[in-house]
Amino acid sequence: MELTPEDRLRLNVLLASKPLAIRIDESRMRVHALSDRGEASLDLHPQGSPERYLRLVRELISGQVLGSPGGYPVYIRRWTRMGQMRDQSLQQLLLLGEPEAVVAAVCAPGLDDETARRAWWAMEDPANARHMLANPRVARGTMGPVLARYLLDYLPFEAETEAMMESVRAMLQPGLLSDEEVVALWKKAGRKPAYLVGFLAGRPDAIPAGRAGRPIDLGGRDDPVARAWARTRSAAGQNWLSCLDAILAKPPTQDVVFAALECTRERFSSLRPEGDPDLAYPDLAAEADAWVASLTTDGLGETPEARAELRGLRILSGVGYGILRPLLRDSTAIGSLMRRKLEPAIGPLRGEIARLLGRA
Repeated sequence: MELTPEDRLRLNVLLASKPLAIRIDESRMRVHALSDRGEASLDLHPQGSPERYLRLVRELISGQVLGSPGGYPVYIRRWTRMGQMRDQSLQQLLLLGEPEAVVAAVCAPGLDDETARRAWWAMEDPANARHMLANPRVARGTMGPVLARYLLDYLPFEAETEAMMESVRAMLQPGLLSDEEVVALWKKAGRKPAYLVGFLAGRPDAIPAGRAGRPIDLGGRDDPVARAWARTRSAAGQNWLSCLDAILAKPPTQDVVFAALECTRERFSSLRPEGDPDLAYPDLAAEADAWVASLTTDGLGETPEARAELRGLRILSGVGYGILRPLLRDSTAIGSLMRRKLEPAIGPLRGEIARLLGRA
């Protein structure tokens, strides 16, 4: 099988016009090109199998763009997946009409705002939007609000909790959504714990939960423990803990629980510079007791109530998969069954959160 003379000629003319990106609509057998002057398209006229014909089209394009007539080369797939693609080659990837090549470009660390615009034209996809918003240059550029608004509109159609969490986290970066949109999203999060995890990670010091602070006099102490305690007692800290408690009250999946615990350990990491202790909850609680007992009071933790709060902070700094492993083992449980399995750890943990919120 060969390309028809008409299609070969028109494709060569299109490539000679120096397009910025190319997109192939396989269902309509149409090639679209983006240029400085706007968009252009041409219809293909396959003879025989459409799949084989499209492969010939991509081979012609690849031969012109990369000098490789074999389509999107396997070795380039490997390089781009490993992050080894040179930044100057990213724009070439967007000329191949290959979805895999577009994904490689949007995942590249060297992606800039203009290349992101071309990539988005080539392939609008929520995963691509999340990848691009993870790049500070794109998030702070003109494409940042465009991608965030797309994710906001697409969010009701997301089926996977991991995608929900990451979408909310990505779009909550400063300057991407309006205050009204953030408040509206927060109201929806009341019914979606996965959205709440996105707030924990993406907007940790500006969660609109409306709680007041609980000021505390640290007697001039300025060390990691004192700072963590003061931060937790602030209005922002109380809002953060309230959000965490709402997630743990009724998490839908193990992914949501684990992501919430990861956010928690990261937030209180200054109390545990050695990192994740990977302990089951009883061992973590015992370790926290020993840690509190070893503290030098000196204006900090001089009352039983204060020491109880410091114990809670220490526990929060060490939560992770270690507290879930003994309870879940190889279980794939979700929903109410999962919550019953996790109650021996999540119940006491919520008790510590309640104490830090002044409820206990």
